[in-house]
Amino acid sequence: MTIVPSSDAGEDATRLAAALVSLDTTNPGLVTGAPGERAAVEHLRSRLDRAGFTTHVLTPHEDADRPSLVAYPPDSERLPTVILNGHLDTVGPGAMVEPFSARVVGDRMFGRGAADMKAGVAALVVAAERAAEFGVVRPVLALVADEEDAGLGSETVIAALPALGIRPDVCLIAEPTDLALARSVRGFAVVLVRIGGRAAHSSQPDLGTNAVSRLGRLIAAVDEHAPRVRAAGGDLMVTVARGGESPFVIPAAAECVVERRVAPGETLVEVVTEIRTLLEPDWDTTIEVLAQREPWRCDTAGPARRWGEALGERLGTGWGLDAPYWLEAPLWQRVCPTVVSGPSGGGLHSDDEWVDLAQLRAFTRVLVDTLGMPELWGARAD
Repeated sequence: MTIVPSSDAGEDATRLAAALVSLDTTNPGLVTGAPGERAAVEHLRSRLDRAGFTTHVLTPHEDADRPSLVAYPPDSERLPTVILNGHLDTVGPGAMVEPFSARVVGDRMFGRGAADMKAGVAALVVAAERAAEFGVVRPVLALVADEEDAGLGSETVIAALPALGIRPDVCLIAEPTDLALARSVRGFAVVLVRIGGRAAHSSQPDLGTNAVSRLGRLIAAVDEHAPRVRAAGGDLMVTVARGGESPFVIPAAAECVVERRVAPGETLVEVVTEIRTLLEPDWDTTIEVLAQREPWRCDTAGPARRWGEALGERLGTGWGLDAPYWLEAPLWQRVCPTVVSGPSGGGLHSDDEWVDLAQLRAFTRVLVDTLGMPELWGARAD
């Protein structure tokens, strides 16, 4: 099969990225009253409907105002199924100037979500449209809500795949990586530690037990243990601390939030045990896990590895990223082998976010070409 030239795919993705950046899709879980993803879902669904795709808008049971979009070409079930995943939500605009203007200066497009990750989404959509014409793979767009907060979108879409007749063979997440291939992603656990004491008048401290003093010892123990955790690829820190109610009272309660970044090969079960070892045994304490996500490492063989190698060879990159932050690769890995790569720029989550348009154009064109390579995908084994 001769690959259809994709010289205009990068420009098409640039135009679509500008249209998406112009839409405010701030995550309402992060900014009260923010609009969420609906405007982007409506824009993309209209485009993909016109392109002949079958489209589904899915919402979680918890919040019907948080839509995600699934779209795929009809009559393509027998082809290898490739999930193209990206998130539509962004963090808040903060102090950005004209956050939704999609202002272009040279080869940089500025705006909230330009790099994280509306440019990546634009590349996926353009690539899916062209892949549908090739007929080599079945491209399934999974454009999700709420990645920046609780992950409701991907979890909703993943749960719905069987009912939609979608059996993924491989997934690409176009998170901003400067076009590198991600080798690994760290997981995390957010743990609330409550420490009890006994109240007394501060003029007679020996009659009470100072919970804030115990909290201080815990914070010191965390700081002392943290270098060993970092040396193994994780991280450990206290990010929130509270205690005491008023002067002249020995505090009877204190609490803190301990954050633990988990390296691939570590288990989340070990985290609580590790934190317990930092508490003195006679303390009255409770530990509550507020949130946790497992780590991830890309497969060393199979479809994700093969596709990643093909992408990296054409992009001039390689397996150069061990992401210190979490992204949704572990969720998709439960369903199918997953690869992570996408265009980036600078200022993610800051007041001057921008995407490198040269990266966006290159990524889109290479993505289109690899999705049209029969030798890469073969036939589906049913």
